[in-house]
Amino acid sequence: MKKKLLFTLLCLLLFTGCTQRYITEVYETPRAKKGTEKVYSVNGQVYHPKKEVPIGWTQRGIASWYGSKFHGKYTSNGEIYNMYDFTAAHKTLPMNTMVKVTNLNNGRSVLVRINDRGPFVKGRIIDLSYVAGKEIGLDKSGTAPVKITVVGFKGKNYVTGYMIQVGAFSRKKGAEITAQKYKELGYNTKVLRKGDYYKVFIIGFKTYNDAKQYKISHNLKGFVVGE
Repeated sequence: MKKKLLFTLLCLLLFTGCTQRYITEVYETPRAKKGTEKVYSVNGQVYHPKKEVPIGWTQRGIASWYGSKFHGKYTSNGEIYNMYDFTAAHKTLPMNTMVKVTNLNNGRSVLVRINDRGPFVKGRIIDLSYVAGKEIGLDKSGTAPVKITVVGFKGKNYVTGYMIQVGAFSRKKGAEITAQKYKELGYNTKVLRKGDYYKVFIIGFKTYNDAKQYKISHNLKGFVVGE
């Protein structure tokens, strides 16, 4: 077993609310192959990036966002951080993993690609770019409880499709009436029970961008979610 090699990196600053994050040490894993990710340490805590995760892998915790202070600076995978790209930082998911992030306070979701490491604050599991955070309301709340779901790899999304949520009701009858109104206007609708609510969706979109552009072009009030 080869002796672990210690590398000193330039400080990586990532915004997590009012907290700065620093990756201080990186270690070569014993069985690492060329191009694989390294084990790293932050403030004495060692993190082991996952080699692979299955579609559908989930995690719950607190999400935050980082913005202009780091716009134009390097991310952990060597890219230039763009606060207007749909990207995010996660401590251990493989780089370029595609994840759906759902704000559990309002049900809004966004699709992001992992290209950075963090957030290194207890309880926080993901740090979204400014535009991604804004999509699910973090620009107003700062942080929120979320569920993250792995939906693809290397920038590709493998979920079956997307829907636009246009209503949520405590009673099924209200959801069915709303769904029928949209159907009479020519929309393909579906009612699904999600937790304590019956939600109304416009369905039939292959990609996130297809659904988002449709929502904008038809001036629909609602937000895009994965099926």
